[in-house]
Amino acid sequence: DVATMEFQAVEYRQFDEEQQREIVFRDVLTGEVTHITVLDRAGAADYRSVIGYFARTIMSELKLVGDYGVWYGKVKEFVPERLFGRKVALESANTLRNLSEVAATRTVLETFRKAINRLMVQDKGGAEILDSIKLRRTRPFTVKDQGYFIPRKSLFNRIVGDSRLELEFAEFLDRCDDVAAYAKNYMAVGFGLDYVNAHGELARYYPDFVVRLTNGRRVVVETKGREDLDVPLKMARLKQWCEDVNALQDAELDFVYVDEDGFRRYSPKSLAQLLSGFREYKG
Repeated sequence: DVATMEFQAVEYRQFDEEQQREIVFRDVLTGEVTHITVLDRAGAADYRSVIGYFARTIMSELKLVGDYGVWYGKVKEFVPERLFGRKVALESANTLRNLSEVAATRTVLETFRKAINRLMVQDKGGAEILDSIKLRRTRPFTVKDQGYFIPRKSLFNRIVGDSRLELEFAEFLDRCDDVAAYAKNYMAVGFGLDYVNAHGELARYYPDFVVRLTNGRRVVVETKGREDLDVPLKMARLKQWCEDVNALQDAELDFVYVDEDGFRRYSPKSLAQLLSGFREYKG
């Protein structure tokens, strides 16, 4: 329902005739030209190709199959009635020139993406354990040629880090007297969690480490150098996952978020010390 979609209206600017002749649409992330519309000889602008471009882009990004007419109709309703905070004429060359601005293009695509995802992605609640993963059954796999650490307490013969922080954290785990074993959570392990990202889309999250303490506790660890918009969403999902597992079986499973600045500033000496000091996202 385009009447209920939430967004910030875009300013409707007045462009001169020369500016209205070149209506070029660029990708909001890469800056590459994705669509061009031109005036016909009578000077009239064809809005249909522009509305069609938005509809096709929305369908492509969200992997929607069929119903092009539905999305075309929804965009055609949204743009002149709501996008600019007041009614505008779709047939106007000035309107099409406004639509080629990054602010308008991005608002149309992101507003529809969020609204559609809210309809498609729903949390049904409840949880059950369908299967388990045994690290020792992980088949041999290849990794990128990058920095690594030779561990003493891991089933894998190398800890290959995607960042310097991951390697430093692996070395820390290897030194901790209260750590019995740990593993880098490679893609080959297959331990990932579905979550809804900042765009409202269903995505897959792979925590960085799984650790077993000498007292039997197990901890899932996420390390991060620079926090992005998805971090709180990933941590909320990981927290819920731990709570679900603990409720369904006699387990003592925990998680911890380790930021680079805090890890280097406070230099914990044991995992227990780290767990007691790094409490972000635990509340």
